[in-house]
Parts: sequence; C-alpha cells; structure tokens
Amino acid sequence: MNNDLIQTDAAHLWHPYTPLLNTRPYAEVVSAKGMYLHLADGTSLIDAISSWWVNIHGHANEVLAETIKNQILQLDHTLFAGFTHKPAVDFATTFLRVLGCNQQRVIYSENGSTAVEVAMKLAVQYWKSKGRQKTTFLALEGAFHGDTFGAMSVSARGLFTEAFESLLNPVKFIPFPDGTNDAFVLESMEKHIRENAVAAFIYEPLIQGTGGMRTYTAEMLDKMITVCKQNDVLCIADEVMTGFGRTGNAFASQYCTTTPDIMCFSKAITGGLLPLGVTTCSREVEAPFLSGELRRAFFHGHSYTANPTICQLALASLKLFESETCQNNIKRIGAAHQAFVLTHVNHRHIKRIESLGTILSVEIKTGQQANYEHDIRHFLYDFFIKKGILLRPLGNIIYVFPPYIITDQELEKIYSAIVEMLGKLDDYLKNPGMN
Repeated sequence: MNNDLIQTDAAHLWHPYTPLLNTRPYAEVVSAKGMYLHLADGTSLIDAISSWWVNIHGHANEVLAETIKNQILQLDHTLFAGFTHKPAVDFATTFLRVLGCNQQRVIYSENGSTAVEVAMKLAVQYWKSKGRQKTTFLALEGAFHGDTFGAMSVSARGLFTEAFESLLNPVKFIPFPDGTNDAFVLESMEKHIRENAVAAFIYEPLIQGTGGMRTYTAEMLDKMITVCKQNDVLCIADEVMTGFGRTGNAFASQYCTTTPDIMCFSKAITGGLLPLGVTTCSREVEAPFLSGELRRAFFHGHSYTANPTICQLALASLKLFESETCQNNIKRIGAAHQAFVLTHVNHRHIKRIESLGTILSVEIKTGQQANYEHDIRHFLYDFFIKKGILLRPLGNIIYVFPPYIITDQELEKIYSAIVEMLGKLDDYLKNPGMN
C-alpha cells in the first residue's frame, strides 16, 4: 500500500458520494483483469458489480484495448460540427439495428446524466417547435436519472437532490407501481396530465437502480406508456442501467409491446473502458427539427461529441455483446440468479429477493424501510471485501451485477458469501457496531 498516494488523495481528490473527511480507508487499485481488481496490498477482489455496472466484458479485454490503440493511431479525435467520420456512422447504424424498434436518430454525449439531459431538452424543444409550451415532466417515485440539474429534477427528492431543490425543474411524481396499486398509479398519471402541461414521462424500464433495485412489470409499463400516448405526452426510456443485456433482453424496453419516443444509454455501452452517452429518438420526435433554419437546430453538444476512438470502441463492444458466447453467458447468469432466488426466498433475514436477467438483489430485514443511508451498509461492504468480493450496498440492499464473463465457480463464491453473511446477521443486529 502506497501511504503517500493515499494521503495525497485525501488532501486533493473528491470522491463521489463520499464525505470529504472520510473515516473509512480507500483501497488502491493497481491493476485489473477479467473479473478481478488487484489491490496494492496484494489482495484481489471479484468485481461483482462491474465497477458500477459498466464492465460487461470484464477488465482489460484485449479486443477492446486493441480497438482503442488502432483507432487512436488512425483518428484519435475531431470536432463533430461540420465533420463526420466512419466510427460515428457505423456505431449509430449498427446500434439502431440492434435496438430494433422505432428509433431513428442518434445524439452523442458524455455519460448517463447527459444522455438524460439531452432527452429532456429534446422533449421540451419538440413541443415548442410544434407551438406548444410543455415543460413539466412525469417521473416515478424513487427514480434516479443522474446528477445534472435536469436529471436531478426527475429523480426522487432526498439525499442526492436536497441541496439543489430550489433550482430543479417542475416535475410531478407518480407512485411506484408495486403490483398492488396499478389503478391508483394510472389515475395519478392521468390527473397530473390533465392539470399540467406535461412534456414527457421518463422512467427506468422494469427496474429502478439506485432507488433500491425495485422491479415492476412490463404489462404495467405498457399501460403507463399507453396513457401518455393517448394524451400527447412523450415517453423517455432511461436504459442507462438496463441496456446491453442487464435484464436478460438486449434492452428492457423490448419486454414491452409499446415503444418509447426517446431512449437514453450509457454505462455498458463501451464495455466500461471510456465514457459515452447516447440519446435516440423516433421519426416523430425528429420531424419538427427537419429544417434548414438555425433557430430550429438542437443546441446541445460538447468538445468530445462523437469522439471517434470512443465510437469505435462502442462498436467493438456491441459486436462482443452480440456474440453467441456473450448471449449464452447472459442466459447462464440469469438462470443461476433465478435458482439462488428460489432457494432463499423464504429466508428469515430477507425481506425481498429478486432477479431480473443478470441482476440479483437482496433486501435485508432491518425493521426499517429500505434506506440508502442505513448503517448496515458498512457491515455488508466490509464483510464482502474480506471475502474477496466487491459489492456496494444500497443501504440494506445488496445487488450482484457481474460482468458476463463470470464463471459458475465465481458466481457460487458470491452466493456462498451472501449465505454466510445472512448467518451472521443475528450477531450484527444485536450489536450493530460489530465489524
């Protein structure tokens, strides 16, 4: 362990979602390969959350690394205003084919938050171009869509947004559809649409991520989208987390019979090597912008828009994702998760256990509502680190989000560690200060 590096980090760097005076030690990562992060102290961790849900092909994938090297030596970067290049065109056309729905146009940005930001701006300008002032958004209670101001606006009010609430856009939240309140959810949606000039409904299809890995049905999502389409409200599918096989299908929206008007993507889009955000829209949304007038252009961009190296990387990652090997791995992981759920669904310390594709989530009973700030997160995190596994609990909720290259033996190690942790909960709950 390089203590100088850790001390310099503590003096100058700002880590996400972490107090500046952090009393918990940082671990120095010196290398990564496949499923594993290798630390400076000589230990290794199974990266069971794909380093925040991005490394679907594992770390240091040689195909992706070689793609980056070759593209940098040919065309590393160019501005995208007034120019184009093959990587941007090739990825866009291939990606739209894989989406296989009504999406027609691709807008490149930097990350998931900006992909959402683009979608929201696009929705507002769409209505303005049609002579209608519609600026209110609908979102689900418990949602998380990112950290920029628009994305925060359509995210649940709380820890992530409370410092900025006076600056957030107008949003109406509808209850999360938990399977017992469908009629009330639809009534709430219809009421907000009647009483407000709603531009769009934004949602995480089928599962909320940071909101607690809560799932809802495709049938209910179809009903909500139908209400919106019947009332001239655009629908924005935030597939930043769910895209690229996470829910079993290539995209969670593919479980539905309806289609969104706008879609957002990031995280796994490049296999976790470089940041990229993508927003797509349908021909209908595109239509009001088909003009030669500068004032009707969509004014959003950044210096690295459609960076050719990143676009070529995204294309290579997409080809790996489409491979028979990767698709079989997704099915294998999903089946293993389902078997684990069935075996432990009645465990006395589990309040809720679910799997959806390659996502496994377990909510621990604590006598309290699920809570991102719950102190049990420290016990859970430390327990799994000692077992050589990286899991990052959402309070009292643990989730497994593995790279698709994970072996059955590595999955079993994770499952066994979860079972062992459940066996130690009695002692922890009697003495929450234990480590």
